[in-house]
This record gives sequence, C-alpha cells and structure tokens, in this order.
Amino acid sequence: MKKTEVECCDVTYVHDEAVMTVRGKMPDEELLKELADFYKVFGDSTRIKILCVLLESEMCVCDLAEVLKMTQSAISHQLRVLKQMKLVKNRREGKTVFYSLADGHIQTIISQGMEHITE
Repeated sequence: MKKTEVECCDVTYVHDEAVMTVRGKMPDEELLKELADFYKVFGDSTRIKILCVLLESEMCVCDLAEVLKMTQSAISHQLRVLKQMKLVKNRREGKTVFYSLADGHIQTIISQGMEHITE
C-alpha cells in the first residue's frame, strides 16, 4: 500500500459553529461501539469468504467446509460469530441446518466494499 502523507492546517483555528453542529448530530457512544463491533466482523477473511459463499447459495456447514476447504469446526466457530452479529440466519430441515444471509443489507455491504476496493 502506498504511504500517503496527511496535510494539517498551518494555524490553529476552531470553527465553533461547525463543531457544535456536528457534535449535536453525533450518535451516542454505545451506538458507535456497536457499529465498530459490527464492522470488526468483516475484518476476518474467513468470515468474508463464508458471507461470499452465502451470497451465492444457502448452505449447510458440511457444504461450506467443502467449498472453503476448511474443517466443519472452523466453519461452525465463524458462523457462531456471524449469527451473533445478525449477519446470517439458519433453518433446520430434518437433521440438516442450512445457513443463509440474514437480509439484503449484507449483500449491499459486501458489494459496496468490493466496488470500493476495485475502483
């Protein structure tokens, strides 16, 4: 990655009106922490791979493990995290549990992220 220098102001001057306006619109700390935790989930390449697979098709743990060439245990661990963050949901059909994306927002987040990094 190319190192980019950040430019700073040559003088210190606080634009009080802009600062007050933005402060008034900032979400509270708890909500910001939840948002940060939500995005942390996307910081793991295995979880991203699982989400990309589920973008294409609903799958059980066995199928996910086969597609990603991983153990069922490793897949289950990551699915637990994704389910806790409400990114995936599951349904049972007999003895098989199928996983899918929780909703269309997840597809949008992944698609926009891909679009951003490939620009």
